[in-house]
Amino acid sequence: MKPLATAYSQRLLRGQTPSYERLQARFAEDGSALDAQPVAVHCGWGRLLIGHTFPDPASLADELLNEQPGERDIALYVAAPQQVLAQSPQQLFLDPSDTLRLWFTDYRPATRVFRGFRIRRAQNDADWSAINSLYMMRNMLPIDPALLTARHQGGPVYWIAEDEDSGAVIGSVMGLNHHTAFHDPENGSSLWCLAVDPQCSRPGVGEVLVRHLIEHFMSRSLSYLDLSVLHDNQQAKNLYGKLGFRNLSTFAIKRKNGINQPLFLGPGPEAGLNPYARILVEEAYRRGIDVQIDDASSGLFTLSHGGRKIRCKESLTDLTSSISMSLCQDKSLTHKTLSLAGLNVPTQQLAGNADDNLAFLEEHGRIVVKPLDGEQGNGVAVDLDTFEQVQVAVEAARSFDHRVLLESFHPGLDLRIVVIGFEMVAAAIRRPAQVIGDGHHSILQLIEAQSRRRQAATDGESRIPQDAETLRAVQAAGYEYDSVLPAGELLAVRKTANLHTGGCLEDVTAILHPVLKDAAIRAARALDIPVVGLDMMVSAADQPEYVFIEANERAGLANHEPQPTAERFIDLLFPHSQPAP
Repeated sequence: MKPLATAYSQRLLRGQTPSYERLQARFAEDGSALDAQPVAVHCGWGRLLIGHTFPDPASLADELLNEQPGERDIALYVAAPQQVLAQSPQQLFLDPSDTLRLWFTDYRPATRVFRGFRIRRAQNDADWSAINSLYMMRNMLPIDPALLTARHQGGPVYWIAEDEDSGAVIGSVMGLNHHTAFHDPENGSSLWCLAVDPQCSRPGVGEVLVRHLIEHFMSRSLSYLDLSVLHDNQQAKNLYGKLGFRNLSTFAIKRKNGINQPLFLGPGPEAGLNPYARILVEEAYRRGIDVQIDDASSGLFTLSHGGRKIRCKESLTDLTSSISMSLCQDKSLTHKTLSLAGLNVPTQQLAGNADDNLAFLEEHGRIVVKPLDGEQGNGVAVDLDTFEQVQVAVEAARSFDHRVLLESFHPGLDLRIVVIGFEMVAAAIRRPAQVIGDGHHSILQLIEAQSRRRQAATDGESRIPQDAETLRAVQAAGYEYDSVLPAGELLAVRKTANLHTGGCLEDVTAILHPVLKDAAIRAARALDIPVVGLDMMVSAADQPEYVFIEANERAGLANHEPQPTAERFIDLLFPHSQPAP
């Protein structure tokens, strides 16, 4: 049976919001006199202002206006938001997020066991750095641990999910004990800042973090867990609904600032852009550059500043000549150009008749088949070692371009280097799509689940196709789609590492070998292209051996956050718009 809620919670669940005076009186009746001072808990990225601990709307509004630069304060449990907003309507706004509550009596433990990672508290500088790297990937504000309210004073606790194999931090969540923070008479708690690595292949990380927080606070004899979720974040709402959360009619207020701008301005014309165009438009807005969205669905926009106007299609701009674009699109021309520049390239020839194709295979043993003009990994088949595989792959590639290339296969790691203005800006190892067995689900079910996670993390840009190439990778490992992968076993379900087919990135910018950096810059100059993504096969990011695979005239700069790809792109287009140091 559910414990009796206080009159305040009963009103909230019925959609009623009492006045400040009545609310304070009710909390006094419940045996919990308000602190002498209003409660503001610092979470490292900003403060949580507990609305009902402030004596009146004006004092709460004044405290929100004391928000520090670069931080984000949130006033929550605001019973009469219109009274607070009336104090400073030009500077404050009503947060469009929904508040959800789970009464612990409604909670049901998980019936499925998730393996491969552990949950523990953040406890040292390395943990904070790992959380902040995760936050930057999710466009969240970083934590300054020096600002945190101490735990004995009611401050928050951060938990992390740590991969058992690699030791990498793959998720994080923050919890606040309301009893210790502000003597909550209902003994509640709240969840904040749930984040999971968008490239994580471990299933259930977000769910386990939420469940861990619930069970942690249950063990502390608390009664419920509240959380705030953006009104349009349906993926998160589906998870919370499965766990038993329901809507709570209370409100939060924030201050208008650059961080919160999308929340109080609403969706603009850039809302329809894909992530690769949106990251550039957002950086242009930050610089005060005029943006005109020409065709959101195709990522086409025009930037204007200081009398200069440049049209862009994602990272492809007027600055890239048609010749340079052709050199990248035609993989045989890319090969010739880079070879003439003295760079390492694979052996290559056009697919011909059966005898020609067989002779090339016999000469190299393992080969790659790709359309001469293609992108996003479409029609590419890697590591083929039988004539039958080659012929099937050639026919598949012809559906994208009637001209098909055969290349010698070079084992190693797939490295993408982004060069902007003939300077190396970012480098990342691209890893093929992979799934982790749990001993229960079939490989096809694991692929479908991982594909859904990749689509959600990339706004639909990345998914694992269920095509002949995926089936070939599964069968090459000795399995079929209906096979059950043993618990903990990692299976690569694609041979290529393209992000659009479910791959993921590991940033290696800091450790890139000087030879690889120099080769990438030389390649960009040989192609005479100002913005380019260059793909190599390497033994390791910190070793000098390489073979160039291809060049991409429209590199996905959003894939390399938190490296400053968008900043360097706008620097190239409008150097005088660079922000002051």
